Amino acid sequence: MSHSHLTISAKKQGEYQSDDGASAPKQPRLKFGKSAEDTDKKGANRRLKDVEICVPIVYGTIAFYLGRKASESQSHKWTVYVRGATNEDLGAVIKRVVFQLHPSFNNPTRVVESPPFELSECGWGEFEIAISLFFHSDVCDKQVDLYHHLKLYPEDESGPQSTKKPVVMESYNEIVFPDPSENFLARVQNHPAVIVPRLPAGFNLPDPMPIENLHEKEKGDTKDHPHSQWFMNFSEADELLKLAAARQQL
Repeated sequence: MSHSHLTISAKKQGEYQSDDGASAPKQPRLKFGKSAEDTDKKGANRRLKDVEICVPIVYGTIAFYLGRKASESQSHKWTVYVRGATNEDLGAVIKRVVFQLHPSFNNPTRVVESPPFELSECGWGEFEIAISLFFHSDVCDKQVDLYHHLKLYPEDESGPQSTKKPVVMESYNEIVFPDPSENFLARVQNHPAVIVPRLPAGFNLPDPMPIENLHEKEKGDTKDHPHSQWFMNFSEADELLKLAAARQQL
């Protein structure tokens, strides 16, 4: 099995500094090459030809100015994250996320093993954060590498920076998995964060094999996230997921 990885350098998507439900422009899809594995395998790892599973994700940062509590080395508190585009739990697809911070931080390689996939820090400088997504073994053996610029200061605001209104930078992407394994498809068939094609009548999937510890963990969605009021709304994801749900009900 190949363990090469797919590297995608993501472009900046736009900046959001208000709570008016702004939408951001759409990003190209990240699509894996078709698996070289035998698609005629028997059992739950058998791959389904000409089927695609799509997972809309958002990754970004939210930064709050500390105001009077600010020091020279710690002027802002910020959070970097990967979330479902509609704030659903991504734990059925993503196994872990690795955030590579600036080398000046203690332990700059941070591994988050369960959703929500995020970490918070304090600092004073802007830098590029590398974000690597690793998937469950029946999803994909490649990783996705994303790059995000941590933004602490608003572009056009004059006067003192607000401690109540954060600087938010987010990017939207759709990760596409062609020829998925039967087990992966069975697990996410009715998952609200995942776009699954309608299957032919009479096609029966196996019962999904459980992922170790997946249901023992705390809730992994970001719907009640303390910063959710500042998250951007990506209308493409809403439309895609509604269409997929309607297809399943036909």
